[in-house]
Amino acid sequence: MTRGCGVAKMGGMVEEDALLWEPTPEVVQGARITRYMEQVGRPGDYEDVWKWSVESPADFWTSIWDYFGVVGTRGDGPVIQGTMPDAEWFSGSDLNYAENALRGHPGRTAVIFRNEQGSRWQYSLGELREEVARVRAGLVRLGVGRGDRVVAYVPNIPEALIAFLATASLGAIWSSCSPDFGAAGVTDRFAQIEPKVLIAVDGYRYGGKAYDRSEVVREIAGKLPALEATVWIPVLAAAAPDDGLSWDDLRARTAPLEFERVPFGHPLWVLYSSGTTGLPKPIVHGHGGIVLEHLKSLSFHQDLGEGDVFFWYTTTGWMMWNYLIGGLLVGSTILLYDGSAAHPDTGVLWRLTAEEGVTYFGTGAPYIMASMKAGLKPEGLERLRGIGSTGSPLPPEGFAWVYSDVKPDVQLGSFSGGTDVCTGFVGAVPLLPIRAGVIPCRCLGASVESFDHSGSPIVGEVGELVITRPMPSMPVMFWNDPSGERYRESYFADYPGVWRHGDWIKILPGGGCVIYGRSDSTLNRGGVRMGTSEFYRVVERFDEIADSLVIDTGQLGTEGRLLLFVTLTGGASLSDELVSRMRTALRTELSPRHVPDEIHVVPGIPRTLSGKKLEVPVRKILLGTPVEKAANPDAMANPEVLTHFAPKQ
Repeated sequence: MTRGCGVAKMGGMVEEDALLWEPTPEVVQGARITRYMEQVGRPGDYEDVWKWSVESPADFWTSIWDYFGVVGTRGDGPVIQGTMPDAEWFSGSDLNYAENALRGHPGRTAVIFRNEQGSRWQYSLGELREEVARVRAGLVRLGVGRGDRVVAYVPNIPEALIAFLATASLGAIWSSCSPDFGAAGVTDRFAQIEPKVLIAVDGYRYGGKAYDRSEVVREIAGKLPALEATVWIPVLAAAAPDDGLSWDDLRARTAPLEFERVPFGHPLWVLYSSGTTGLPKPIVHGHGGIVLEHLKSLSFHQDLGEGDVFFWYTTTGWMMWNYLIGGLLVGSTILLYDGSAAHPDTGVLWRLTAEEGVTYFGTGAPYIMASMKAGLKPEGLERLRGIGSTGSPLPPEGFAWVYSDVKPDVQLGSFSGGTDVCTGFVGAVPLLPIRAGVIPCRCLGASVESFDHSGSPIVGEVGELVITRPMPSMPVMFWNDPSGERYRESYFADYPGVWRHGDWIKILPGGGCVIYGRSDSTLNRGGVRMGTSEFYRVVERFDEIADSLVIDTGQLGTEGRLLLFVTLTGGASLSDELVSRMRTALRTELSPRHVPDEIHVVPGIPRTLSGKKLEVPVRKILLGTPVEKAANPDAMANPEVLTHFAPKQ
């Protein structure tokens, strides 16, 4: 059992830092991190073990390898040599991600798949290994080997997981995009890494509709000159198109499952920055860094292991897919879902969680807020122990709704990190209480600090989120960046030897923290600087407001206009009375300087495919950049709404 707490309210809002949940002694004793802390001789205090993990990284990451019995050869080289951005880990070691993910009892359930049409498939670990062996053999017949690239244009279906594990087992390199990406967005990504094989669906179903993508696939394939084979997975048609290889052909032959062990930093997959402007950054992660980071994070921060059912709502184009499948590393059953989070209604993911006995459910913060606004009260969540939220800051009201209307004894973990490291820098842990709007801790091994404008660490004030010591899941490189110049410019240009992540963070005296949004879209009004998340918290509390975007048009120290764009809930209108209430709330709860100069209704708020609001591109449009140059529409969930932000001629 866990202990739920009352919710303090202030002026109609939930008071930040209000205590919502605290672990009982039984929860603390049963937590996986507790057993680890006892084994490494550091029982008791989380802050103490965190400090050790960042001050003694060689000892800490060696303990992770040993504690989880990572399959591989550790070698006799140094655990870490060099400093950021050139740190190298576990010199002389070799391992394979897939070998570690596919170990365990063959009879246990490894994967459950559901889709919005009602289909359900299930794989034991033994069945999953057999499928991976078949696809691996098919890739070998196509000439795929160590270092070759295999790319996939696929939804979150079992074939995506199987193809990835088969690719990784060979020491080949994986990359994937969701089929809701347009052709240009996909080729912007895949063309950079020159793949040998493309695996693609002929279409997908989403929100009750079918979308044929066969011609898009052919367009993508035609722009990949190094491509030697296209493998079709039929989703809409009864059979695969005949201008390539079918999935059934690829997996037609049985073969022993083998694993090519590779050096610690050998490329595992290529992920991409959002790519809303310019070519997306092709971020390369290594086998070893991902294995160690995901073992640590999923086991100690999500408290996952054997017997758990782990679900995160995601697509194959978001790093949370890569994080979700990491559940195999800790022996959990992973739940894959292909479909919309709003079809047939907003409660679909909560029902899925109940039906499959999910023990840890992760989603984006916007889904939690949409569930709250819809007045949902999910039922049947007896097995649910944890809820994860990421993608954007979760306001205190979202925290409070989970405890009042979802489950009072669940551990809600708001996490913040990114594609860059494929994990969270800051998050929750079963040893610490949950307070409204507050992320409980800096994650083990993540040396997170808040820097002021002079580059000095600060506590209790908002500053730049930085990482002062290396983590093994930091990129091993950017693709096609042999000198490392682009990598250095992305993270190390502002503070030499220190990673600047681009978020505002406040670290509290007790070790908790609050994320305030991107530091490149700060609201600076008369010298009062504020993250956009604080603004959205006030505006989106109104029942009439479905979503919002705030833009400060000031440049180079000059104060511009503060513009608020809103989308309305069904039946609502932007009445003078609503405008007055919003202005009053912003004046009272933020400051008089943060009352918008103008408020406009728009049909939608532009977001990336992973759900992030496009504040910087919209600001560029408002300042005169043509729409087509401000953002890449193929990297957006709703590119059609951008034109509504262009200044009227």
